[in-house]
Amino acid sequence: MSVTKVHARQIFDSRGNPTVEVDLYTEKGRFRAAVPSGASTGVHEALELRDGDKANYVGKGVLKAVANINDVLGPALIKSSLKVTQQKEIDDFLIKQDGTPNKGKYGANAILGISIAVVEAGAAEKGVPVYQHLAELAGVKPPYVLPCPAFNVINGGSHAGNKLAFQEFMLLPTGASSFTEAMKIGTETYHTLKKVISAKYGIDAVNVGDEGGFAPNVSGADESLELLSEAIKKAGYEGKIKIALDVASSEFYKDGKYDLDFKNPNSDPQKWISGTELADLYLEYIRKYPIVSIEDPFDQDDWDAWSHFTKLSSVQIVGDDLTVTNPLRIRTAIEKKACNGLLLKINQIGTISESIQAAQLSQSDGWGVMVSHRSGETENTIIADLVVALGTGQIKTGAPARSERVAKYNALLRIEGELEGSGATYAGDKGLSAGLEAPALLKK
Repeated sequence: MSVTKVHARQIFDSRGNPTVEVDLYTEKGRFRAAVPSGASTGVHEALELRDGDKANYVGKGVLKAVANINDVLGPALIKSSLKVTQQKEIDDFLIKQDGTPNKGKYGANAILGISIAVVEAGAAEKGVPVYQHLAELAGVKPPYVLPCPAFNVINGGSHAGNKLAFQEFMLLPTGASSFTEAMKIGTETYHTLKKVISAKYGIDAVNVGDEGGFAPNVSGADESLELLSEAIKKAGYEGKIKIALDVASSEFYKDGKYDLDFKNPNSDPQKWISGTELADLYLEYIRKYPIVSIEDPFDQDDWDAWSHFTKLSSVQIVGDDLTVTNPLRIRTAIEKKACNGLLLKINQIGTISESIQAAQLSQSDGWGVMVSHRSGETENTIIADLVVALGTGQIKTGAPARSERVAKYNALLRIEGELEGSGATYAGDKGLSAGLEAPALLKK
């Protein structure tokens, strides 16, 4: 069945910034998609088209992207008569219409909006759940795997107004027996952490950041890791919860060094450290705390530091700004042995087909794959379906707070309920790579 109508509009994301929403129609009905937006964006990402008109929406309007859908891409898609079940053909068609390497002509936000809506329409056309349709597109066979969530509970970096350089400290309930239990463990520990922070830093320290985590006025990573350890212990989940970091270190890379005091305008250049020194710091944290995954430990173009650390490390090293869900960057990372994990963000590359390709390329080299939200989110839940479809066993979509985050976790609870009795399992730590060890899920 082909597309009969496409209508896009400007809506707002969880940060109050404009974003793109697409309504796509077939004879089966209306299928809606909304596009997320990042704050700490890698320089190599596909282009998110903004209007740049400072007099309106602080320059962040997306009316050009909306017009590109309504006036160009939508009509071209209808005219093509491609069927909504032909996801790859439609995504390739949209890429060809744009004709630039980074989707810079019409905007990755315009193209992705259509791509997600087509997935929804394709699933309806086949009369199957979205995760099943995506799994069939990716050639993944059941039984399905529910992911281990990575809850971002302490925020620093560009997401928070504290001194903390590292952007995210996450809890992973690897010891849970189901996704439902993982949510129980995660939420209980989150509430315990709130009490711990409140007692130490006062009531205003538990206001939540963009992704629902807390941003207490900690002095650095050590203090954050101690807070997490205390909360895990008090909640009664020692051994059942592991820790992951997203350092987002491109944000504090200056003149070939790393400035852990980058939010201080008078930071002392004598105290900036090299990639090797930063790697030693991570190794010390790994020895001291139950850390299983570190994302973006180095700058997006500091390849030598990545390769050095990945060689020495026994945990999952995740590329985000490094790899930007882009098969070309992923190939380079594989050649340089720069990391052993991919952060999969659909809006970094701009179509669902390319996202699937990026995940499978990473897995072919034994990497773990963590499907991810963006800091500016909507209530759209396609990533919940995508992570179950791909069976990668890892998702990060914020703290268990704020509806645009919890929407994804609730979608996964519903999927787990639907799959009861089908042989579906919960990933636990089986989706994580560890040094040279590929994830257990890849070996099945």
